[in-house]
Amino acid sequence: MAPVTPALGPPPKLPHGTLRITPLGGLRDVGRNMTVFEYDGKLLIVDCGVLFPEDHQPGVDLILPAFDSIRDRLDDIVAIVLTHGHEDHIGAVPYLLRERGNIPLVGSKLTLAFVDSKLREHRLKNAPTWEVEEGDIEELGPFECEFVAVNHSIPDALAVAIRTPAGMVLHTGDFKMDQLPLDGRITDLRAFARLGEEGVDLFLTDSTNAEVPGFTTTERSITPALEAAFAQSTQRIIVASFASHVHRVQQIIDTAVKYGRKVAFVGRSMVRNMTIAQDLGYLTVPPGVVVDLKQVGTLPPSKVVLMSTGSQGEPMAALSRMANNDHHVITLREGDTVVLASSLIPGNENAIYRVINGLVRAGANVVHKGNALVHVSGHASAGELLYCYNIVRPKNVLPVHGELRHLHANATLARTTGVPDERVLVVEDGYVVDLKDGVAQVTGRVECGYVFVDGASVGDLTESELKDRRTLGEEGFISVIVVVDSASRKIVTGPEITARGLAEAESVFEQIRPQLKDALVAALDEGITDTYRLQQTIRRTMGRWVSSRLRRKPMIIPVVLDA
Repeated sequence: MAPVTPALGPPPKLPHGTLRITPLGGLRDVGRNMTVFEYDGKLLIVDCGVLFPEDHQPGVDLILPAFDSIRDRLDDIVAIVLTHGHEDHIGAVPYLLRERGNIPLVGSKLTLAFVDSKLREHRLKNAPTWEVEEGDIEELGPFECEFVAVNHSIPDALAVAIRTPAGMVLHTGDFKMDQLPLDGRITDLRAFARLGEEGVDLFLTDSTNAEVPGFTTTERSITPALEAAFAQSTQRIIVASFASHVHRVQQIIDTAVKYGRKVAFVGRSMVRNMTIAQDLGYLTVPPGVVVDLKQVGTLPPSKVVLMSTGSQGEPMAALSRMANNDHHVITLREGDTVVLASSLIPGNENAIYRVINGLVRAGANVVHKGNALVHVSGHASAGELLYCYNIVRPKNVLPVHGELRHLHANATLARTTGVPDERVLVVEDGYVVDLKDGVAQVTGRVECGYVFVDGASVGDLTESELKDRRTLGEEGFISVIVVVDSASRKIVTGPEITARGLAEAESVFEQIRPQLKDALVAALDEGITDTYRLQQTIRRTMGRWVSSRLRRKPMIIPVVLDA
């Protein structure tokens, strides 16, 4: 079934006894997850995450969900339920709390601890927190929320069943079905089955790995590859992972202990998160194993493990700085081993390969998912999703969390298990889905584009300005300065041409200078003295010449001054 494309605009007034579901992020990207539930005039938000920029978004730090559709209803929000502590699910919380600082935050102990550290960084102190764990049932306005344990690549992840008089929704969050998890906490399939018996009217399921056949490999299966890397290395070992991947860090610490190495955390977010995880008992560290980064220089290289951020090639993260030889403490040496213990988030491939090449150039041995089993996914593959559909037997399905190809693959799995075609809704961010009398259908669509964070600026950067940045970076720019006397209709000075970011020598622009003069003189002779129109004359003339002569489309900045 092809996705419906309703007209952009406010959805109809919510009918009585209807539950409205509006995803504002996470349904065309791997990240920026946020879904709004509305019933009886109240709103419940599940997750509020960020998306990390790609190469074609220069200068962007983070991408947020658009809050426009709920901005005039902030007082109606009863809570933000957070399924787990990854950035793509909690990273935008501080930005929403800037608009209303006392929205209650609901989540597990570790999730709330990670959020609390972010709020302190943003100097936000008023948000009440509501700690929950699996099995808890809480009343949040008109929403009864039951929390279910799920296994993911971070401890304390939760699915949430949302009950209203309009029906029950089961939202998996991010999950997989690892039967041998490191912390012993498995996805509670008995609870899924019990909810299925009660009747799940709408199933929101993680789609990230829906294209991957079979079952996701267990976390424990990467231990041999990690141990092999440790056994073969006689120099320092640097492991890069997500700063919130507590399970992976635990594996590295356990392996370091086995091979007699000390571990130092590198990167502000890694230090912060692992300190929290250790303090709360989610990370077990034998005494004396973790050392301060400043102590590393006093230890033999064969006794050192550096646990670093930067597994996605982020330009400012610790690993990228090492690859570029500009880290303030660590300089890579010949024979160092670097382990990239993470997946490649779609869109980050080029950045990651640039980092790998930089590491190899520095003499490091790089171990990554492409040449060793050093990472497994945190998301359910197709076999696990089929298993869940057969247990839950939902009336309606709304695939979430993934690019459009992932959503379609998940929808196909749902249909395969017997969910009627018309009850499987493949939608994108901003589509409004209403649930009533056991039937879910798309009823409208709201605006919810990207909101860019650029330094201290939030939402000021537009797509047009990003296009200008890409042009500057890829095609360069040409400035043309001319001084005219509008009274005598003559050129006083110029045109002076300056080019940046073009390989051609500036002498090549001597060829276009006479054409520019002729075009300006012709315009002045016609009585055109308005500087804007003269600038347009320069832009057209220069643009045609550069396109035909240089096969480039640089940004052209004409400046006309009236003497």
